[in-house]
Amino acid sequence: MITVIALAAALLYALSAFVLLGKFVHQEGPNKTAGLTIAGIGVIAHMVFLLEAIMGATGQNMSITNVLSLVSWIITVSMLVFARTIPNLILLPVVFGFASLSVLASLLIPVSYIMHIELQPGLVIHISLSLFAYCTLVIAFLYALQMSYITYRLKQKGAALLHSSLPPLMLVEGILFKLILAGTCLLSVSLLSGFIFLEDMFNKTYAHKTVLSISALVVYLILLVGQKLRGWRGRQVIILTVLGVLLLSLAYFGSKLVKEILL
Repeated sequence: MITVIALAAALLYALSAFVLLGKFVHQEGPNKTAGLTIAGIGVIAHMVFLLEAIMGATGQNMSITNVLSLVSWIITVSMLVFARTIPNLILLPVVFGFASLSVLASLLIPVSYIMHIELQPGLVIHISLSLFAYCTLVIAFLYALQMSYITYRLKQKGAALLHSSLPPLMLVEGILFKLILAGTCLLSVSLLSGFIFLEDMFNKTYAHKTVLSISALVVYLILLVGQKLRGWRGRQVIILTVLGVLLLSLAYFGSKLVKEILL
């Protein structure tokens, strides 16, 4: 039964992405409301699958594929919640496509990493903060890509494709910096919680994660200071945003990838 639910979630996400791509390419294409409704049903099916995949074992199965699927679910829910108030139409097919792939990966790749986080309340706080920080900064990364694309399109004089679907550049830029600020604050608090609740953040288990996360935090702080004091925009912002999310991805998933899949 759980396999059917997972396949249904992946299919619904893919169908929603296809519907919204039609709207994206041609303004009079498929209905945006239909695409978002299909994705909403997919989110529910995805949640049911995640509960079984993570909580179905003794303890919590926090394998790399399950964590990736959880991250994609949080991002998808966030994008859906704000879809009607924040311009993210051109990002939704990418988000839904990634969510579909993450569900299939969690279903089809047989890896397991059992934890007992219920025995360590502090660890629950640290993991939750880290997940929300990462998801916020990944969404910021998506908006940075959107900003880069809009800038490119604005330089293409006479280009009509997608022009009516593109939000104002300044609006996207404002959302981007708000997301980066929120994500940086969450990342700072998550690192602080790690130093408080974990015995040693620089032991063999956590050292690489700590160093990479602190490096990412420094990158985002430089970006925020540069924007505030020097008015950084465009290329500098995009490069630093990409660098920050790459460092965090290595911190959160690098060792898991090696231990659970490559070895």
